[in-house]
Amino acid sequence: MWQAEWVQRKLNQINIPTEIIPISSEGDLNLKQPIYQLGITGVFTRSLDIALLNNQIDIAVHSLKDVPTLLPEGIELKGFMKRGNHKDILVYKSDEIFQKNKRTIATGSLRRTSFWLNKFPQDSLVDLRGNVQLRIQKLMDSDWDGAIFAYAGLDRSEILNELSEKNLKFTTLDWMTSAPSQGIVGITCRPEFEMPPISDENSKIAATIERQFLNVLEGGCTAPIGAFSNVSDEMIEFKGSILSLDGKKMISIEEVFSISEYENKGKALAEKCMSKGAAELIKEIKNQIQK
Repeated sequence: MWQAEWVQRKLNQINIPTEIIPISSEGDLNLKQPIYQLGITGVFTRSLDIALLNNQIDIAVHSLKDVPTLLPEGIELKGFMKRGNHKDILVYKSDEIFQKNKRTIATGSLRRTSFWLNKFPQDSLVDLRGNVQLRIQKLMDSDWDGAIFAYAGLDRSEILNELSEKNLKFTTLDWMTSAPSQGIVGITCRPEFEMPPISDENSKIAATIERQFLNVLEGGCTAPIGAFSNVSDEMIEFKGSILSLDGKKMISIEEVFSISEYENKGKALAEKCMSKGAAELIKEIKNQIQK
């Protein structure tokens, strides 16, 4: 809702009246299964896609990291809001977490699980689903040591400033490569819809690179993939990784290139990862998830 209201404010500033239609997603309604087990492509976007195709809404506002790289026929990604903080954070109860030999960490993300296990293989990871308020409450009610969140999600829902009141702390996980497009609000619509000029060009460039990288590596499979493009002046710094589910294997790539090269760069970077063994890793991940 925060994201929808942000887009609404931007549209109102250029004299475009709007009405917000709240729609629940299947990813929000089913909180029992891990996301990768739901068997639905676009688990957080499908309900909004249907509303678009049925002409119930003109635009759909998403966390872009939840939007599949292959969109349904009749839907296009046309809006990219200015990127917020793209990083992941660890929310925890006590500083003792850093002295422990073995911790229990909660997350519903394969990527966060794999990155964490890559750095802390002795720890236990448990599944955590629900909106940010529910996930924070689950952390408080559990014996878990901490849980991983997107900085942008806690910041936008105004929970970040309330953590200390709940006797919780947080630290930024600078070593964890964020999900492709994390921190970017994306807008989808029908092809004939003329998108008002509220997009941020740097966000569009970063999202294009990161989504291409994801599209080539993913191949229809949910996989632990991180990608981030830092767009600055005329240069882009890119970092991307794909990991095994247990975090023991990681294939990474880092590259700096000119902004003029961005249009197909994500594909080229993913293909470099493929040549370093990512194809075999993806095959292994698919087999493990399908078991």
